[in-house]
Amino acid sequence: MHENDISEGHEAEEYVGLVDFVAEGDEQRLHLEMLSDKPRTDTYRQVILSNSASLRGKVVMDLGCGTGVISLFCALLAQPAAVYAVEASSMAEHTEELVRQNGCEEVVTVFQDRAENLTLPGKVDVLVSEWMGNCLLFEYMLESVLLARDRWLKEGGMMWPSSACLTLVPCQAFSDYRQKMEFWEKPYGLDFSYLQSLAQKEFLSKPKFSHHLLTEDCLSTPADVITLDMVTIQVSDLERLKGEFSFSVEKSGMFHGFTVWFSAHFQSLEEDGPSLELNTGPYSEITHWKQTLFMLDAPVTVEEGDKIVGSIRLQRNPIWRRHMTVTFSWNINGTEVSTVSIYMYHCLISLKLHCVGITPI
Repeated sequence: MHENDISEGHEAEEYVGLVDFVAEGDEQRLHLEMLSDKPRTDTYRQVILSNSASLRGKVVMDLGCGTGVISLFCALLAQPAAVYAVEASSMAEHTEELVRQNGCEEVVTVFQDRAENLTLPGKVDVLVSEWMGNCLLFEYMLESVLLARDRWLKEGGMMWPSSACLTLVPCQAFSDYRQKMEFWEKPYGLDFSYLQSLAQKEFLSKPKFSHHLLTEDCLSTPADVITLDMVTIQVSDLERLKGEFSFSVEKSGMFHGFTVWFSAHFQSLEEDGPSLELNTGPYSEITHWKQTLFMLDAPVTVEEGDKIVGSIRLQRNPIWRRHMTVTFSWNINGTEVSTVSIYMYHCLISLKLHCVGITPI
């Protein structure tokens, strides 16, 4: 099955479902989840605080501001000339109340509009946004950020985050494999192995969001495979991003799949000032993103010193723009691995795992 074969009717149904999901009151839950994410929220707070002197007199845009927490940090921790809090959803009405409640209405102005249609009083010195999703690009909010950058950021202005990296590691996932596959071998003493092929199609061909990778399940040292420079990257670049990897297995074990996460980096406004990082990986404090697990059809035994070499490609769907295909091409020690090639989609993301030399289905 190819991603373009997904019917328009199904895509429309997914989009309506997403809108309904927010409209039915879950918006509050989503904002609670993000605000409760201390590593995420504290990082943005620290970015503002550490740059407070340089932000004095500057104009800041907070794109996709949600509750306006970053805008409020700017107004209360620095002395900017103005903060433009931009939010397309109906949350903007509540954000205006929060701005007033915190006594920031003289500095923060809320604009309820999409980035593509936005009209501001003038250009900004700093554009800050929390646009990152699972696998870094999930939902492609980044496109709106780049459009706003090209239209509203002054020449030489600052982007926060300033750059972002997609990080990858081959891993073990015994618990997930046991729960999803081995369960069918002898449940209650009965032979249910016939259902393993169905379980493989249902579970292993889909990415697992909110996966909590244990550091001891990393088979190698993680590697950054794709880096985005927020000053130079263009909207057209988002159509297809590719990264190469070469891992040396550091301990013998079972290779169940790849785990992916991201880090965002915040450059200082001062020339020699320290940069800050938000890292969503297993070696950092857990965030609401956690990590994303992509499992192989069947686990592969690997030995210390083995080489896992290949590439990852993120391909944006040309029709349904929130979708993407994630393709891993890989081999161990230069030998093709016998596994199944799969294309699938799950919610608003798609996955395709295939090995070198095997034609994807």
